[in-house]
Order: sequence, then structure tokens, then C-alpha cells
Amino acid sequence: MDLGARIAGKHVVVTGASSGLGTHFATLCARHGANVILAARRLDRLEALAADLRRAGAASATAYALDVTDADAIASFVAALPEAPDVLVNNAGISAAAPALDTSVADFDAVTATNLRGPFLLAVETARRWRAAGRGGSIVNIASILGLRVAGGVASYAVSKAAIRQMNAALALEWARFGIRVNALAPGYIETDINADFFATPAGEAMVKRIPMRRLGRPEDLDAAFLLLATDAAPWMTGVFLPVDGGHLVSGL
Repeated sequence: MDLGARIAGKHVVVTGASSGLGTHFATLCARHGANVILAARRLDRLEALAADLRRAGAASATAYALDVTDADAIASFVAALPEAPDVLVNNAGISAAAPALDTSVADFDAVTATNLRGPFLLAVETARRWRAAGRGGSIVNIASILGLRVAGGVASYAVSKAAIRQMNAALALEWARFGIRVNALAPGYIETDINADFFATPAGEAMVKRIPMRRLGRPEDLDAAFLLLATDAAPWMTGVFLPVDGGHLVSGL
């Protein structure tokens, strides 16, 4: 099965597309011929990425400034799209690394507003457009294995990702009748420029040793699972919370 071919020609919204996994997923979709709609707060970075994707042969790539903590901005963004997208990728997310006793109310609220309320409102506004158009679509919520297990110092992040798991299931249940599939991809520890220095430390190396496959994930390790959930390759899958983690969740306690 050629999963990449199934995203060709589709209109795919990717939030948090200005960096990290958002950039990776947008690039993946564009490489396979999708029309990508890039959304994030840093419009200059999005416009540069959109230009790169168009030069590389993307069907189309457009950039929109969007703060997913702003409910009015979300409603305006979805309404402004020329047509209802085929796929919504709820990727925007932040963390506030600190012990729970040192986490401020402002930091907790910022994490939950970005990681939970934003994806919920984007999903709702997009589903309204789909229902009004009498068609379905696919929502892929980018979660984390920390929605199932916990680690020290990231309580607010873990709480938000566990809530995404329940949101994912609840929306899948409500919207299945409309042909709207709602699934979540839950990455394990993925190596990026941001965390590379940490994983080179003794503490980081010890963490990697707990992963049964004995290595960090790479962004491309997520590609097949992402495309499976995003496309009609899995038309009867909805409400799934899919870990891709090198076996981390099944490591011994």
C-alpha cells in the first residue's frame, strides 16, 4: 500500500507548522503532493517554509498566522479557508518543564490552552464546516506517550496529553456518524535540535537505555503511522490512540 499516494491532492491543515514535528508533517504531506495549509504564530517562518515547499514541488502551500489559544482567531481561521480541508493535524503544543510544586498558574493555563483547548476548538470548527458541507474528514491529534505514562517535571504537559486522549475518543464517538474520523498519534521520545544536547548527557543517555529499541525516535519513524491515520488507508479506524515509541510503553517498571 502506497500511503503517500493517498495524501496527494488533499488539503491538509497543520498547526504548529513553524518548527519541529509540525514542519516535518507539513513537509511530508507536501512531498507526496498534498496542498498544505501552514498555521502557527510565527508567520515569517511559515512563509519561508511555504516558499521552500512550493519550490520543492508541493501542489500548494499557504501560510496563516494563528494563535491556537485565541478562540476568536481559530473561528476566523477556519472560516477563512477557501474550502473545508480534508485533514486537520492538531500539532501545536508547548511544555512548561518544572516540578508541579514550582508550576505557576500562568504556566499551567498556557500549556492546557495550547495543548488541549486549542485542538478542541479547531476540531469543533472544522467539524462544523464538514457537517455543513455534508462531507467527512480526518483529524489527527498529535499526542504523546506521556498521555499514558508519566515522567517527572512535566505534570502540566502530561495532564494535557492525557486529556487529549479522552477528547480524541469523545469526538470520535460523536462524529463517526458524520464520516469524521478522529485519531491520535502518540510519539515517544523523538530526537530534535531542541533536545539533542540533553540526550547527550548522562541523564539523557540513561533515559534512552530504558527504551527497548535502545535509541531515540527520528521524525521519519512517525511517517507511516501518521499517513495511515490521516488518509483513507484506514477508513474504519477512529478513536485510536496510537503510540510510536520504540517499545517505551512496554518497558519494565
